[in-house]
This record gives sequence, structure tokens and C-alpha cells, in this order.
Amino acid sequence: MITIFNRKELCSVYSMKEQSNIRIALTRSNIDYHIKTINRMSSSPFSSGTRSRAGSYGQKQELNYQYIFYVHKKDFNKASMLVGKTRV
Repeated sequence: MITIFNRKELCSVYSMKEQSNIRIALTRSNIDYHIKTINRMSSSPFSSGTRSRAGSYGQKQELNYQYIFYVHKKDFNKASMLVGKTRV
């Protein structure tokens, strides 16, 4: 089980395809992982309503979501080698 205390950030990607490839590689190697998804277009407590004022004109749609992968500390080296092969 991955908790805040025993996890390590493996990588951060913006592409849905790359995120999918990493998930498949980790699953096939039986490495437990957790993904944190961040919507970069959503409002935050510090800048509420930014999107409603500015819209999305001129922003790259492929950068709207960020996917952050976390793995157990003991699996980090193996997972980083897999991700290195996946991302090439």
C-alpha cells in the first residue's frame, strides 16, 4: 500500500498517451503506483474565476492535465528504469 510516508514521485507527464504507456508498463511489472491528476484549467482558492475571465484562448489543450506518478520507495529504481524505456 502506498501512503504519503512511503512513496516517492516517479515522474510527471502531460500527455494522456504517455500516461497510459507508463501505467501499462508499471502494471505489467507488478509495481503498485498512485496517480495524482491536476486540472490546470480549474480555479484555485488563490485565483478563483481565472478561466471565466480569460477563457482558454491561446492555451495548449494538451497541457490542461498533469499526471504525477508515485511509487513505493522500494520500487523506485525498477520503476524509473521502466519509465526511462517507456519515454524514449
